[in-house]
Amino acid sequence: MRFIDEVKIIVSSGRGGNGCASFRREKFLEFGGPDGGDGGDGGSVFFEATKDFNTLVKFRGKKVFNAQHGTGGSGRQMHGKYGEDLIIPVPVGTIIRNHETSDILADLTHDGHKLKLASGGRGGLGNLNFKSSTNQAPRYAQEGGEGITLEIELELKLLADIALVGLPNAGKSTLISVVSAAKPKIADYPFTTLEPNLGVVALGDESYVLADIPGLIENAAEGKGLGIKFLKHIERTKAFVHLVDCSWCLEGEEFDAFTQYITIRDELGKFNEDMLNKKEIICLTKIDAMSEEEIKKVQDIFQVQLNKKVLPISSVSGRNIEELKSLMLRVIKES
Repeated sequence: MRFIDEVKIIVSSGRGGNGCASFRREKFLEFGGPDGGDGGDGGSVFFEATKDFNTLVKFRGKKVFNAQHGTGGSGRQMHGKYGEDLIIPVPVGTIIRNHETSDILADLTHDGHKLKLASGGRGGLGNLNFKSSTNQAPRYAQEGGEGITLEIELELKLLADIALVGLPNAGKSTLISVVSAAKPKIADYPFTTLEPNLGVVALGDESYVLADIPGLIENAAEGKGLGIKFLKHIERTKAFVHLVDCSWCLEGEEFDAFTQYITIRDELGKFNEDMLNKKEIICLTKIDAMSEEEIKKVQDIFQVQLNKKVLPISSVSGRNIEELKSLMLRVIKES
């Protein structure tokens, strides 16, 4: 199933039913007086977050959503039926924006989070409500109020605890397939991952959600490559794991791997400076294709430049994978 994270739809609340203008008609009662009932209120439009699904794919085929109209009042003071509310379920993490102004109308962050987005039109008053000492027989009733129509954008940001970032083909998809039950497409060419993948990592009695984000490249923050479409998914994670493929480094090229690391960091900062303050785990990947001496050279460059520990891992051999899983859990708890 293709991951759809942005859709545009139209929602309309129900129109209120018209009030009724009628008079009592009974035998031997010449002037029965007004008895028109009120119209029913139109249905409102609600959005409710649910953890039952995690994509917006169900909105691909349907673009217009309408709540039910209220029905009109009738004689003998009978009120019209209220229109049924429309409750639209969306994945947890959905942001609702006004299409015209781009203003955020709602940010549904937890399961069961429910919000009324458009109130139904009020039912019109029947002529009974307009009877007074100076107007004993009002012959008019109130029309029902119009509903509200909104053109909105739904935007889904993945609610993962931690995200994998790095250049294309850095080993992100292979890693998530090893540490979780996720089965992303894996190939030996760049941009194999076109949509984010989520995986649940179990560690003893605890677990956390890991996101595999499609590879970033220079100028991703300006939309180059897969660009901004996936940078936003990292914003909500508590931390991220930065994967750096150093298996291609020849003698004297070890520093180029660090340059690539800085490139991705720059893109994160250009998109949102706050992301540079997130906790980060740096991993050197595909080390099964390297000698211990080559691994140490690259590792030393990173650790000297950053003054922090860098973890070499191999998803193929399993080296340091369990250590990484424990480290990710610890970082999530500290964030």
